[in-house]
Amino acid sequence: MSSEKEIKERPVLNFIEQMIEQDLAEGKHDGKVLTRFPPHPNGYLHIGHAKSICLNFGLAQKYNGKCNLRFDDTNPEKEDIEYINSIKEDIKWLGFDWDNEFYASDYFDQLYEYAVQLIKAGKAYIDENSAEQISKERGTPTSPGKLSEYRDRSAEENLSLFEAMKNGEVEEGKRVLRAKIDMASPIMQMRDPVIYRVKKAVHHRTGDKWCIYPTYDFAHGQSDAFEKITHSLCTLEFASHRPLYDWFISELDLYPSKQTEFARLNLSYTVVSKRKLKELVEDGHVEGWDDPRMPTLAAIRRRGYTAASIRNFATKIGVAKRDGVSDVALLEHSVREDLNKKASRVLGVLDPIKLIITNYPEGQSEMLPAVNNPEDESAGKREIPFGRELYIERDDFMEEPPKKFFRLGPEKEVRLKYAYIVKCTGFKKNEAGAIEEVYAEYDPETKSGHDTTGKKVKGTLGWVSSEHAVEAEVRLYDRLFATENLNDIDDDFKNHLNPNSLTIKANAKVEPSVGSMKPNTQFQFERLGYFIIDKESAPDKPRINRTVSLRDNWAKQNK
Repeated sequence: MSSEKEIKERPVLNFIEQMIEQDLAEGKHDGKVLTRFPPHPNGYLHIGHAKSICLNFGLAQKYNGKCNLRFDDTNPEKEDIEYINSIKEDIKWLGFDWDNEFYASDYFDQLYEYAVQLIKAGKAYIDENSAEQISKERGTPTSPGKLSEYRDRSAEENLSLFEAMKNGEVEEGKRVLRAKIDMASPIMQMRDPVIYRVKKAVHHRTGDKWCIYPTYDFAHGQSDAFEKITHSLCTLEFASHRPLYDWFISELDLYPSKQTEFARLNLSYTVVSKRKLKELVEDGHVEGWDDPRMPTLAAIRRRGYTAASIRNFATKIGVAKRDGVSDVALLEHSVREDLNKKASRVLGVLDPIKLIITNYPEGQSEMLPAVNNPEDESAGKREIPFGRELYIERDDFMEEPPKKFFRLGPEKEVRLKYAYIVKCTGFKKNEAGAIEEVYAEYDPETKSGHDTTGKKVKGTLGWVSSEHAVEAEVRLYDRLFATENLNDIDDDFKNHLNPNSLTIKANAKVEPSVGSMKPNTQFQFERLGYFIIDKESAPDKPRINRTVSLRDNWAKQNK
């Protein structure tokens, strides 16, 4: 008998893990686990795909199995080698590698032979109706479809017509090959689905060898069977396709791969549709597929999210049988949690005003020790320059501060991080009435690490020495949409774009160490958030992207 402690410590298995463990216990599939990740190479992968990647590759790792990468390249006019390369990069960035690399196009010859086999068996026929007419005759979920006038052609005639399609003698849209199943089936996908169509497009791998291409439904299950996939995992929208998946495998007497569906990842304030993401790119609402506001993995990586944080997020949301909407705040928490342990701390001022310490000697400066990461002692310390003239955040000073404002104001005292306690003695405005300079005096006996005065202040400010500051462009990225659940809207999704999804601080001031950082270096601006040096950063003026703020500011806004 298991002890109560042992029971509590057992990991909770999701329904797919339970299924796999039962299959292994029953000796199915010769005790093997073989999964696959089968993306369409017609766009960049997004955060929703990350869940599928982590699931398929993760299960293969957990059960000492294998996971194939298979590109479903059956729509040549929409596919590009650029997308294939980006998909491979994304998978490896997430920390996974595939055991075999396949393409649906690897199986075009065999799929054609299987189509011929179905024709000869009287289970497929050529239809010359338009796509609109075929769709109309399929009926509705509550009413049966109408039999096509071409449904009872002989096998010989269908073979001849199919060969003419293959030989390029038929224009696009003039003929299709349909499986002959059941036009009265309550499952719409079983109502004589199209399995081949004419597409006179050059394929990225097969060139102009083919001018007919199998549909997803005809290629997917058979590809799984060819590779002997033991557990074919798809998102819930493919549940209605499963009977057709099984029908082809049964009729063609193939390896019995089994399809199982799980809930896709829907994320609050986020669109995870390739079509909609492409629209955002093509309409100029974002600067490209890797614009850091986009949910593509390329964009998330550019924004500074870590692979570990994405994997942890996928684990936290789990695997469910019903669709729901995951809170993007959980994704943001995951990256904060990861970067808190890893990211070096530096000082930066995004909206600077000058702070002049009037009693600090002119022309003098000193180097002060600063901790690189308080969560990691091995990260050590660095030195930062301090002098008479500094920059502080404009928001850190108020001319008439409220009672609980613990930053700088007339006669108020604060500590400058790693430096001294200072007291505001005055300020200067420009002609427009904006604060231009703030004046203060420092107490030389309050140096951090050497303070023997016992003084206590409630506020600590970030700063940068004006003499040594490096100017930078800081891009403050926020959620691309202002509406939480974009699945419930009735109008154009673009009407819900967040007008404040990007704020550019063109004249930020940062400590000298930031100026020497290489692209993709991640760090925390103390008190401000986590940031990354952009891949297009210029040596003379760093371009910096905000990954995430230190806290969830949206939670405060929506209270």
